[in-house]
Amino acid sequence: MSAFVVVNPRSASGRTKRDWQYISRALATSFPNFEFAFTRQRGDAPKLVREALSGGHQEIIAIGGDGTINEAVNGFFDAGGPTAPDAVFGFISSGTGGDFRKSFDIEAGLAEGLSRLVSSGIRRVDIGRVSCLGRGGVRVVRHFVNIASFGLSGLVVDSVNRAKAAKLFGGTFAFAFHSALAMLFFRPRGVRIMLDTGFDEIASVSTVAIANGKYFGGGMRVAPNAAVDDGLFDVVIIGAGERRQNLAGIRQIYKGEHLANPAVRVMRARKLVAAPISENGSHPVFVETDGENAGMLPATFEILPGALNLRC
Repeated sequence: MSAFVVVNPRSASGRTKRDWQYISRALATSFPNFEFAFTRQRGDAPKLVREALSGGHQEIIAIGGDGTINEAVNGFFDAGGPTAPDAVFGFISSGTGGDFRKSFDIEAGLAEGLSRLVSSGIRRVDIGRVSCLGRGGVRVVRHFVNIASFGLSGLVVDSVNRAKAAKLFGGTFAFAFHSALAMLFFRPRGVRIMLDTGFDEIASVSTVAIANGKYFGGGMRVAPNAAVDDGLFDVVIIGAGERRQNLAGIRQIYKGEHLANPAVRVMRARKLVAAPISENGSHPVFVETDGENAGMLPATFEILPGALNLRC
């Protein structure tokens, strides 16, 4: 079967749709007779990918931002794991943030993305899975290929996803702006964190990142030592601090210099369980996956080693 391409035409402020003829001609040189579909709204990509895989496609390509990549990856999995273990996933990043591509040193731009896609081999990479509390108290399961996090970052992602600024000015500006704004209202949350390594602690945290990749938040190098194929999460726990310290911490994270901060701890684990302590009351602790809203704590994060064949 030919490749199946799922395209978010609204990504990159609509540039993906405007450049589709150029993209499709370039793809056809390496993936002749490929089939494609445009997404119309959030949640379309997983359905399109599942249908393509069940129809026999063994090569799936996502074109869009980190959210589109995340949704497409979710189409490869159900609650039991990968539904098509031999299928291959590739991507061309054309969104506003481009965090996932940065872990592979892929420069911004369609030309670079196309070049890497058609010239790259296939490697097995890890996938994260989170089970958390969704809207209405319903338990939801989401997979992520880059980074999941909770706390201030979850609140910021919720704000960014609802704001027009992300579309107008790009992911880096939007995340930095909403991070600074959220700090005016955010209060550190008491959370119990348990790792499969035996770590068990109640801590007052700002953000906890469960990292498979290195970058999140439109270029924040939150987990500079993470590897997508080592079978482990880099768990980055950023403790509570004063607002002035938190603003300085954001600048450090963009440079990857925050690991020397005494308020930051990094551990490695295959599984993390997090639950809010009772004093949080009516203040939920939000969870995000690859820059998309997922739900809230309590949550369990697990790594699926080598669960995806990635062309990159």
